[in-house]
This record gives sequence, C-alpha cells and structure tokens, in this order.
Amino acid sequence: MIDPLDILASFWKVQHSCMDRSEEINQRVIDLFQHLEEATREEFPHLLSSELPAEDKSDASEVFLEYIKRNAKLSRRFHSIFNDWLKGLVERSRDLNDKDRQRALFWTQQLINALAPANFFWTNPLAIKKFIDTSGGSLTQGLSQAWDDFSRGDYLSRITDEKAFKVGDNIAITPGFVVFRNDLMELIQYEASTETTHALPIVLVPPWINKYYVFDLTPQTSFVRFLRDQGFTVFVISWKNPTAVMRDVTFADYMFTGVLKAVEAARHTCKVPHVHAAGYCIGGTVLAALMAWLNRGPGKKGHLPVADWTLFATLVDFSEPGDLGVFISEKSIEATEVLMKMDGFLDARYLSWLFRILGSDSLIWRNFVQNYLYGATPPKSDMLFWNSDSTRLPEAMCSFYLREFYLHNNLAKKDVLSLGNRLIDMEKVGQPLYAVGTLLDHICPWRGTFRTCSLIKAPRRYVLSSEGHITGIINPHSEGSRRKFWAGTVELTENPDDWLSRQEERRGSWWRDWTDWLTQHGSTMQNPPTMGCRKYPPLERSPGIYVTEN
Repeated sequence: MIDPLDILASFWKVQHSCMDRSEEINQRVIDLFQHLEEATREEFPHLLSSELPAEDKSDASEVFLEYIKRNAKLSRRFHSIFNDWLKGLVERSRDLNDKDRQRALFWTQQLINALAPANFFWTNPLAIKKFIDTSGGSLTQGLSQAWDDFSRGDYLSRITDEKAFKVGDNIAITPGFVVFRNDLMELIQYEASTETTHALPIVLVPPWINKYYVFDLTPQTSFVRFLRDQGFTVFVISWKNPTAVMRDVTFADYMFTGVLKAVEAARHTCKVPHVHAAGYCIGGTVLAALMAWLNRGPGKKGHLPVADWTLFATLVDFSEPGDLGVFISEKSIEATEVLMKMDGFLDARYLSWLFRILGSDSLIWRNFVQNYLYGATPPKSDMLFWNSDSTRLPEAMCSFYLREFYLHNNLAKKDVLSLGNRLIDMEKVGQPLYAVGTLLDHICPWRGTFRTCSLIKAPRRYVLSSEGHITGIINPHSEGSRRKFWAGTVELTENPDDWLSRQEERRGSWWRDWTDWLTQHGSTMQNPPTMGCRKYPPLERSPGIYVTEN
C-alpha cells in the first residue's frame, strides 16, 4: 500500500478545501510572506552588526558563534511563523470530519517538529560550539553513534544507554520466585518483607506491549517493592514474547490462560477466596473484559475470584483514543494485517516507532540532537530502558484488538462483543473500581480513561496523576517532589471536568491513596504465605526466563 496510514488521504481533503476557497488562501499566502518579511526586517540588521565586547572581537570563534546565534534566532522566528500558518491552514479547512482534521494536524505537527532549527547543525549554536570546543570530536562521535544505530536496523536514535542496565542484575531485582509457567506467561510471587501481610494478595497485570518489570524497576522506583513494604503479597504476570508459532494466540487467551490463571494461582497459594487485581494499559483492558465475563457467569458476585479491580492508564471505552486515533482506520489496520501475515506477529520495531512518533519532540528529535549533533552518550534511565525493551504482538490478538476495540469500540457496547462464549456488558461488573488516569498521557488520555466510570454502577474512585503515561503510574514518593494528584469518588453520571472541579489538589504520589483504598476491601493481617504451594511450587528465582527472551 502506498499510504497505509491514510496520511495522503487527509491532506488531499485539506487541499480540496483550499481549492474551494482560493481567494482566502491567496490572502493567507500574502499574510505569510508579510510575516516573514517583517521578521527578516527586524532581525537582519542584527545579522550585519557586531554587539560583542571589544575584548571578544579578537577571538574569531566568538565572532563566528555570535553570527550563528543571530542566524538561529531568525530561523526560529521563521519556524514559528510557518508553524502557526500551517496549523491554521488545516484548522480552517472546511468539509473535514474530526478524524481527518485530527490526522492532518498530527502529521502537520510531525513535519513542524522535524523542521525545528535545533535539529540542524548550522542553526543549532550549541552544536557548533561543541564542534569548535572539541575540534570536531562531538560531530565525529555523533556520526559514529548514528552509524551504530543504522547498522543494527534501528533508524531512530537510541533513547537510553542500553548497557547501563541488565534485567535481574540492577533492574527487576526484588526477590521472588516464578511459581507458575505456561506457554503464555510466568507468574512471579515476591517474598514478604514484613512480619505480617494483608490476607488478600495483589495480582498485577502488566501490558504485553512491553515487559513486566515496569512494576519493578530500580529499588528506588519499584512499585512491587513499595507494595511489599506496605505488607501486601504481590504477584506479577511476566508475558512471553510471542514468536511465529503463537500467531493464533487470541485476546481471549490472554484473558483466560493469562489473567484468570494467575488469579487462580494467587488465590490457591495464599489460601484466600479473592484477590485484588490491577492492570496497566492493555493489561487493564484485558482485566476489564475479564471482570465483565466473570460477572456474566452463573456464580454469585460475592463468590467471584476478584474482590476489587484497579486500572492504571487504561482505556475501556475507546471513543477517545487520543493521538493513537490518527493511526486507526480500516486501511491502516488492513496494512498492519498484511505485515503480520508474513511473520505471524507485529514486530516490536513498529510498536517502538509508533510510540516514539506519538512523543516525537522528546522521544525522537531531542535524542537526535543530543546523540548525533552533540555527540553525547544516551542517558542512563530505568524507565527509558524499559520503554525501549519492546515486545511483539501475536497476529490474531493484535487484529482483534485493533478492530474490536479501537475501530469499533465494542468493549464499551452492551452485549456486542463475545468472549469465552459470554456476551460482554461492563454494566454488570459489581466489584469496586479504582481507576488512575494521567494528565499528560498521549496514549490513554485521562478523559478517555475516566469514561470507564460511566460504564459501571459499582463504587468507583478515580485518581488523576499530574504526569504522563509511565511517570504518572510509576510514581514513587520523594521529598520535594512537584508531582501532584487529584482523587475522589465518582458520581453516577458525572463527567470528567465536573469531577475534577470538585477535587482538591494533593502533593506527592497517589500510591498511598491506593493502598489505603485496598485495605478497606481486605485489611485482615496474617502470617506471610509460603512461596508457592504444592500445586504451584517455586520453579526458579525471579525474574524468570520469559523476560529475557528477545
């Protein structure tokens, strides 16, 4: 396909709109050149003069850098003018539906980001200064790093120093054991760190787009370690990285062979009737589907295996998918399915590229400048290390997920979607919900995550964290932190902005708010459970083997 993402189709509609109002467009072009002329007239005299102190004029490099800085200033003004003009052109286009306008604006922004003066050597004064200071060494190092990235087939600059961390060595090191393994996942149980523990364990369901250790980064940021130190027994699913033989693995398999089996193992090990279940991103989506499936079954609600459920940055209603929506159309999904037919999975590279494009300013161009123009070493960051450790998606599961959820939004519809021979109706879920959204999330916008609260009638508590998709969830307490959150119950018909208007801003991490909420739904303390049991014996030390598979 020439245009699998429907980019050209959206801009073709913008062009048609322009052709239908040629006089207005002509005037806008005239306005553009007038603004460019005005900027040139204001900045050009400074390009021809020297405002350096007399003592600096004898230094040729200082004089040269001064001219470069002024040239860069004019370039930034030109870039700002083009930015406003191009986006205004798209925003004022007529006869575009919201989807086409969003897609055209998104790709216009990608073009604007790519053309930022800082991304080019001769309009980046700091790059030139480093070049002079290092006698060309900075650019030589940058070109070497670019060659390394291209040679390994990664056509985007690295976002982190991948040699700084090793799973099981200095990341994902909280002590635990793999107590169950099947073809889809390993279940890790973590050792207790307190004399007594809460009776009900927590089962964490991570996204399978990346690996489980987002919950167990370094000791300073480990969510698992925090929960363990609060007296909770913690289980985490570690998903297998799919290969071609797993092409037929379905979304329902992740529900039943993955999440439901993990819940069963945790209950059996801890000898309790229920667990606290929590899912992150797509892990939360599969948990939500499982909750609806369980509540549609023949058993009584009080006898279901999950006492309460928590969603971290999760969409259940996909009507507001944020910037990810620009990639969703019948045509783009067909193109993705063609790609998957060849390998049996969606390759991790495509997923990595997609998520980096969503945050291109910070995840592409900032690294491009730092790594290639400045010759700097990529930063050492546990979160960015995890973020770059992408996994593949099985063909059947990925196709179902894109079509049923993103394209048709069937999970939010009553009795439309069928999983495990039961129709899914989120309204039937009766267990209390704790949902967390993040203010700066471009993958799961917080207002979209809030919509889950309108789909169910059970008690709901919503938390809005001030950070992004990852930092808003992996949100440890630290002294002097600027992080903040808002938390409160949700009324039955309340919209997100009304809810937010009546919440009080709080400083710090929302993690303690969650553990306080959990203790309200199972606060009995007892001796820590054994590591594994006869049915689910310890197999090996965490982090297990699936997390190390590439």
